[in-house]
Amino acid sequence: MKRMMIAALLSAAVALPASAALKEGDNAPAFQLQASQNGKAFAFSLKDALKKGPVVVYFYPSAYTGGCNIQAHSFAVNHDKFSAAGATVVGVSLDSIARLNEFSADPNYCAGKFPVAADANGDTAKAYDLAIREIPSGRKDTRGIEIDHAAAERTTFIITPDGKIAATVGGLTPEANVEKALATVQQLSRKKS
Repeated sequence: MKRMMIAALLSAAVALPASAALKEGDNAPAFQLQASQNGKAFAFSLKDALKKGPVVVYFYPSAYTGGCNIQAHSFAVNHDKFSAAGATVVGVSLDSIARLNEFSADPNYCAGKFPVAADANGDTAKAYDLAIREIPSGRKDTRGIEIDHAAAERTTFIITPDGKIAATVGGLTPEANVEKALATVQQLSRKKS
């Protein structure tokens, strides 16, 4: 019970309201960030990923926090459905690559299914017009480790291979965010057929 209360408080603490994020039809800012998949760091390039098909770029407040754990797990569980629709998924947060190496390989969350990228200074989140908030000092993640970075608001962008934003998904629960992103890429896949 105590653990559930702590997880709920952490989730609420890092949940942020939607701001003036980029909208459908806007050009998606290109980015290259250090990312991790299944515990291995590499350079992720949006431009390169778009050569393979649509890209789901989901910004989230922090690895190992209530809502972000749920969202990462939901993306992992649905990974095959995103792949079947031709989409690449990448998570972006202000976490360090060291935290993301652990999170990306954690079988309870990302499970090695998709990369998560370190936007440590928040420049990429700002390029997508997302709000960044400081996390109060002393706030801890679900493992009891202090969160030492700021947080971007939870917003997902579905980007088409031509670099345009097909949809912006925000203001939803973590699971509903993933469901909406999946429905969007499946719709794009049907249109392409």
